[in-house]
Amino acid sequence: MTASPLKCVLFDLDGTLVDTAPDLGHALNRVLDKAGRDPLPQTQMRPYASSGARGLLKLGFGIDESDAGYAELRRQFLDFYAADIAADSQLFPGISDALHALATQDISWGIVTNKPGWLTDKLLQGLEFPTQPLCIIGGDATPYPKPDPANLLLACEQIQYSPQQCLYVGDAQRDITAGQRAGMCTVAATYGYIEDGDDPESWGANWLIDQPGKLLACL
Repeated sequence: MTASPLKCVLFDLDGTLVDTAPDLGHALNRVLDKAGRDPLPQTQMRPYASSGARGLLKLGFGIDESDAGYAELRRQFLDFYAADIAADSQLFPGISDALHALATQDISWGIVTNKPGWLTDKLLQGLEFPTQPLCIIGGDATPYPKPDPANLLLACEQIQYSPQQCLYVGDAQRDITAGQRAGMCTVAATYGYIEDGDDPESWGANWLIDQPGKLLACL
């Protein structure tokens, strides 16, 4: 696959490794309820779950970081989310088998996410993986979240593998862009949270997979 043998598969978290949309959506609906607004169906919220508070608050309230009141709504969202962060979140079907298969080939795995570190740690405490990640890099590990490659390069420093020895898997264009900028081969997980209007085939990933089990064919 590369000039160097593959040593580690790095995964995005939300929408790639773990299906967190139910709990993220529940948090948004609690914020909407507090504001006197009607709840949104999970099917409408799911495509925006990969963008976390920013994407979901924009969907629910039509606002972003530059708008007055955004900071307070974000605080409410994170409070509600943190309180029930792993209530209904679970590994995507096929992820456990894929991680087992990596272990049989002596390939490690790790996590590089834009999710803040404190939320990442809290979520992972509520989940069970068949093998343990070699690294866990939250979005605030450096000042430069994806699509900047900084956190992927930090992961390489921690696990002591070169980018050419790593593969990055994500469900958003920023994941693929970050992986490319880091010098890694990339896999677009189209089973994840693909927003309306997104075209994963245009992202330039080395491979596209519509289920975790197809990851093995990319190795």
